[in-house]
Amino acid sequence: MGKKIVLTGGGTAGHVTPHIALLPSLREADFDIRYIGSYEGIEKTLMEQEGIAYDGVATGKFRRYFDWKNFSDPFQVIKGYFEAKKLIKEYDPDVVFSKGGFVAVPVVWAAAGCHIPVVIHESDMSPGLANKLCIKKAYKICANFPEALSNLPTDKSVVTGTPIREELLHGSREAGLSFCGFAGDKPVLMMMGGSTGAKVVNSALREALPRLLETFDVIHLCGKGNLDSSLQGVRGYAQFEYISDELKDLFAAADIMLSRAGANSICEILALKKPNVLVPLSASVSRGDQILNAESFRKQGFSYVLPEEKMNADSLIEAIRHVYDNRVDYVRSMEYSAFNDGIRSVMREIDAAIRENPKRNKKRFGV
Repeated sequence: MGKKIVLTGGGTAGHVTPHIALLPSLREADFDIRYIGSYEGIEKTLMEQEGIAYDGVATGKFRRYFDWKNFSDPFQVIKGYFEAKKLIKEYDPDVVFSKGGFVAVPVVWAAAGCHIPVVIHESDMSPGLANKLCIKKAYKICANFPEALSNLPTDKSVVTGTPIREELLHGSREAGLSFCGFAGDKPVLMMMGGSTGAKVVNSALREALPRLLETFDVIHLCGKGNLDSSLQGVRGYAQFEYISDELKDLFAAADIMLSRAGANSICEILALKKPNVLVPLSASVSRGDQILNAESFRKQGFSYVLPEEKMNADSLIEAIRHVYDNRVDYVRSMEYSAFNDGIRSVMREIDAAIRENPKRNKKRFGV
């Protein structure tokens, strides 16, 4: 009898890309794979592109600030719980793997209510509100950073790193340059801000663009709705809302990266050994997790950190030039990093969750 797994999590692409990275190993291990997410979130689009059976449930966002939806969203979570519980009973999976985000809460609660073991992956130094609500329901919590263990239950937490898509390691620089229309006679700066973009960084980059183009060709992944029509056709500048299939080639073409400090993004940058400037999301509009992520990478010599509050066109240009001039040192630090094999480590915990769950084994094997 083949093993069955339900994947969940969403809200941003960062909550989905580790799932995509796991898919080849799950298929190789003969898992029947299904995904439960929100009705129309980005996770639905990305999973359907991968050919994964998908079901949506009601979800409600957990906010740390006042919003009138804070009064109605808990009822959406309750509705989502009963919808997810019905699906869980129907699928009868051996395990649920959650990447977090508010989308995952009703699914994790429903799985725990059906005695299905749940493995959670926490990308950041400290768990977000959604994962905090799910941790008590988890069989195991996989952490991305060693520092994160101090913020997680010691009896069921383990450092695994983040699953990185194998395909990203095998891009073609020539294909990336051709896709962008670059001649290849300049080093390439690539900026990415996530699926929704990073408007503050986008603005600073575009303000600095005339001076940057004197030295670099620039690839700009600016996020949905953030294209600047006035810059279309500018020589040496290629802007895209979002890239999927060609991302591996754009990574291969890049000599230096400019990025937010989301955990998945920076772990991909580390795996690819790309010198980088990180602009973490300000604590004034976040819980500060990106600041902690970036500081960890700075201390290890992987990254140059430019606080958003100190960023303007001049400071951005200075940071980019500093990293490029010292790129050999940054690459050397990344080459000596003891980064975990995230896919293998997470797969090991998923298998252990199935193997060590006595209630499921009694039901399935009649003992």
